[in-house]
Amino acid sequence: MAKTVKMTQSQFAQIIAHAKACLPEEACGLLGGQIEGDTKVVTHIYNVENIDHTNEHFSMSPKDQLAAVKKMRAAGEVPLGNWHSHPETPSRPSDEDKRLAYDSKASYLILSLMDADSPVLHAFHVEGDVSSRETLIIVED
Repeated sequence: MAKTVKMTQSQFAQIIAHAKACLPEEACGLLGGQIEGDTKVVTHIYNVENIDHTNEHFSMSPKDQLAAVKKMRAAGEVPLGNWHSHPETPSRPSDEDKRLAYDSKASYLILSLMDADSPVLHAFHVEGDVSSRETLIIVED
């Protein structure tokens, strides 16, 4: 099981830009890439519409999810997990986030915009109602 998630500065910036554009609502997306040993290497961020349009939770647009998975397959990527924003709360899984984390192989990234000038992104492994931090490495492009 991969314990590390690696992405580039521009991918991190892409997540922040989408999350800020969606404020005050939560934003969300999927992560595509490759698994190299214990590391999930993100090669693409797929922004997805939050069809709930609320700042308290998210539901990914099924149409956007399907389009993202088709693009992943075409690019030779595998789904690595997803990300969503917490506009007003810390970067940690809420009880609802844990309850809705159905795939124990996925990484769950949460971006906190509590301080919009200093966004905080963390990666988590969630199994049942237990979450643990994964190592998140953000590298230069």
